[in-house]
Amino acid sequence: MSRFVQLHVLTSYPPSNLNRDDTGRPKTALMGDALRLRVSSQSQKRAWRTSDLFETALAGHIGTRTKDMGKRIFLDFQKAGVADKAAREWTRQIVGKFGKVKSDKKADNDEDLQIEQLTHFSPEEIEAIDALVQVCALRRAPPSDAELMLLRTPRKAADIAMFGRMLADSPAFNMEAAVQVAHAITVHKSAVEDDYFSAVDDLNNGLTDKGAAHIGERSYGAGLFYLYICINRELLKDNLGGDEMLTGKAVEALIHAVTKVSPTGMQNSHASRAYASYVLAEKGDQQPRSLAQAFLKPVKPYEGQDMLELSVLAIERRRDSFDKVYGSCADARYAINAETGEGTLSELVCFAQE
Repeated sequence: MSRFVQLHVLTSYPPSNLNRDDTGRPKTALMGDALRLRVSSQSQKRAWRTSDLFETALAGHIGTRTKDMGKRIFLDFQKAGVADKAAREWTRQIVGKFGKVKSDKKADNDEDLQIEQLTHFSPEEIEAIDALVQVCALRRAPPSDAELMLLRTPRKAADIAMFGRMLADSPAFNMEAAVQVAHAITVHKSAVEDDYFSAVDDLNNGLTDKGAAHIGERSYGAGLFYLYICINRELLKDNLGGDEMLTGKAVEALIHAVTKVSPTGMQNSHASRAYASYVLAEKGDQQPRSLAQAFLKPVKPYEGQDMLELSVLAIERRRDSFDKVYGSCADARYAINAETGEGTLSELVCFAQE
């Protein structure tokens, strides 16, 4: 089995605001002295992890990332008839094993049941929590120290195996990510534009007031994005406890999500759903490397030239140049191209799984 699978993905998005900064404008990056639109890796991973594709393909193998597990536990205790004071105390004992509880005093907003750190709970940990809640509720007694050993090394959560987990208070249960995801950037120079819009009151007949009922402004951008992903298949399999079948399902779900699922930012306003136009997959034991350098010089088509075609040629030239200088950087390669009809997604998945 080849250790690494690398994906080089080109996806074209129409006017959209996939990933906003703190001012509400599309995120950007300066590369090669040119401003590019950018979609953060965090935004992309969340879109994939919470997608219907992941939920369907990896049912029962998706973790839950939250600060509010304590609120759920507290409600379960209440449903089981445990008194409020005891339920609150036992809940803090349980969630306290996953991180520091925000407060040890009862709060109106149940902040005393929250943990400070956003924690990714694996399915086996949630199962252990649910079982302990039932035991404590039945015997009407708090959990023992032995029963509070709830933390597990995740072996069922494919999303944790892929994207990792960090527990500041319990580093022994951290998990190194088997999938590295770069920020996606446009292959060309891009500008953030502003959309001025107005809304009319339906009950305004225009006899006394012809003005708009609302005026606003939103920012957007459009472009062809390059995305690089590196999958360490050996680490992914190890993270999943050596489960070969689950590893294959995880790789398949990831590739389907990467090529079909878009970040959800302002989707209702822009309908910016897109499939990948081109994917180059490489596998081997060689040290991975991105091909983002192919776009240090922004792609700038002249009359009659195609942006996607030029970008594909730039990737292939950079790939061949690396091979010439460093020796073969992959043992095998496979590409799909929606513009030319080359390759199929199912064959790409099989290539990555083999």
